[in-house]
Amino acid sequence: MSGAALSVLFPHSAETRGLVVRVSVSFLPEQSEPANGRWFWAYHIRLENHGHQDVQLLTRRWIITDGRGARHSVEGEGVVGEQPVLTPGQSYDYVSGCPLDTPTGAMEGSYQMIGADGEIFDARIPRFLLVGPEMTP
Repeated sequence: MSGAALSVLFPHSAETRGLVVRVSVSFLPEQSEPANGRWFWAYHIRLENHGHQDVQLLTRRWIITDGRGARHSVEGEGVVGEQPVLTPGQSYDYVSGCPLDTPTGAMEGSYQMIGADGEIFDARIPRFLLVGPEMTP
């Protein structure tokens, strides 16, 4: 897939030490209940190893900011129950979701990675907005 096609599918990206993190986000109206103060988004992450050694994802740390500016931190091992190893040239995709009690917000964070050389580093997850449908009075 070309770089232009990737930037359309994954409009948010960041690179740390050869690990590219790409993000695409979608509002899910079928899982949202605006009348009850609940909005839900799915986000698709693609990790690409453009480096020269195997890397493994150990942990994740998300900073979620709601529309009122309240920040919440979510930390844990792996992603969707896995701690994938990526060889050079390999990619790994997963999809997860985020509920909010406001119609807008933002997410960003980092993955703690370990290289085959034993060095641990934090790979940046780019900031992306969570925007629900236009609210009507």
